[in-house]
This record gives sequence, structure tokens and C-alpha cells, in this order.
Amino acid sequence: MKLRIALAGLLVAGGLALAAAQTPAPKDPEMIDTQGYQKLLQQYKGKPLLVTFWATWCEPCRDEYPMLNELAKQYAPQGLKVVGVSLDQDGDLILMRRFLVRYKPIFPNYRKKKGEEDAFVQAVLPGWNGSIPASVFYGKDGQQVGHFVGAGDHDTYEAAIKMLLSK
Repeated sequence: MKLRIALAGLLVAGGLALAAAQTPAPKDPEMIDTQGYQKLLQQYKGKPLLVTFWATWCEPCRDEYPMLNELAKQYAPQGLKVVGVSLDQDGDLILMRRFLVRYKPIFPNYRKKKGEEDAFVQAVLPGWNGSIPASVFYGKDGQQVGHFVGAGDHDTYEAAIKMLLSK
């Protein structure tokens, strides 16, 4: 009897291990550079778009991200598209993965390729020094219509989103 229970336990444990091994790991965000960012903007042309720049080491980003996810859920039916761009480096990859698993964003996230930092931030927002959190708003025509640099609150974001959707 004890042998049967032990065998049954091994079979269950083995089955769980096999099931866990077959579950695909979450895919890391695609890497983008300046050209990739421009392609991203082209992909969303015709839709109101909010692009948020964040990193796991940025405390205001960690505070703001769940709020942006909720606003993305709320305004998706009205056409709002949201995209995240992580500025985490390779050493922060595990933290970034955990962060995304924890918050389960409904919007796609990308990760900035290492290098060309100045060119990248100037292509995104001329005059931007790269400080985060930062969010850039694009109208349906693909043109920038506004941005926030630094932490924003729910009401400020909601007002900007409503303005973006009304254009």
C-alpha cells in the first residue's frame, strides 16, 4: 500500500514537472532602436497612441505603470492604443520579466536596444534628456500632440487621453 501511494505521488509530481516544462516562458519584449521606434509609430498611424517609457529601477515608473494599464483597459474600447518601452538594461532583465508578469499589461511592451541613447531620445522627443517616466501622445495622423516627463497622476493622464480621443 505504501509503495502504491509513493508511486502515485511520483507520477503526480512527474506530471506537474512535465506540465511546467511545457508551459512556455513569457516572451521578452522585442528590442527596438530609433528605426524600430519609427516603424512602431507607423504601425499605429490612424489610431490615437500613448507611448510610455519606463524602467524597473524607476520608482515613479513602478507607481505609474499599473495606473496606465488600467487607463489602457478603460479607453481601449474608444480606440486608444498604448505601448510601453522599457529602458531597462540587460542586468535588469529578470526584474523586468517579473514586473511584466506581476502587472500583466494589456498593451505591448518593447525594450530599447543598448546604444545611441542621445539619438533615440531626440528621435522620440526633441529636447528630452531621457528622464523617466515619460509618455508621448500621438494623434491619429501620427503627429505628436503632447507629452509628460516625470510622474503623472490619474486625473492628468485621463484628461490628456480624453483630449487625444476627441481629436
